[in-house]
Amino acid sequence: MNFPLARQLIALSCLLPALAGAQAIVRHKIPGSDFPIAQAVSIAPGTTIHFISGQVPPLADKAADPNSIAAFGDTKTQTVNVLKKIRDILQGMGLEMGDVVKMQVFLVGDPAKGGRGDVSGFMEGYTQFFGGAQPNLPARAVFQVAALSNPGWLIEIEVVAAKK
Repeated sequence: MNFPLARQLIALSCLLPALAGAQAIVRHKIPGSDFPIAQAVSIAPGTTIHFISGQVPPLADKAADPNSIAAFGDTKTQTVNVLKKIRDILQGMGLEMGDVVKMQVFLVGDPAKGGRGDVSGFMEGYTQFFGGAQPNLPARAVFQVAALSNPGWLIEIEVVAAKK
């Protein structure tokens, strides 16, 4: 047997667990795109997965009717405020926004936008947390829904986070 080759194989086998740990979460980019979501995210065994319940916006204007959009703000404002809540929840669990691997977004049609979900307003808020300075992008889906339980809410967001 070739002893230098055997030593190299032993050294490589010792490194494999460390290399696997470095790849606990793999984010697959959308080919040829700079859109701020991942096409897919792979999570290796041994990674802890955290499911964060859907979060809705806090009151932005306490003087407004608490069942109105004016009380919670437009889609961008609601998005930013919901993502701040999610960030606070994650931080309380020892996690960060960069640990988010999956996001589901429920948008209500905004009467000011002709009854369509304000995806542009959502993206303006979303990119304050994902993309730019925080490059770990989640896999994501955005749905337009008929309504949420408060008529002033234009958005609800739930996330899944993972960390080795």
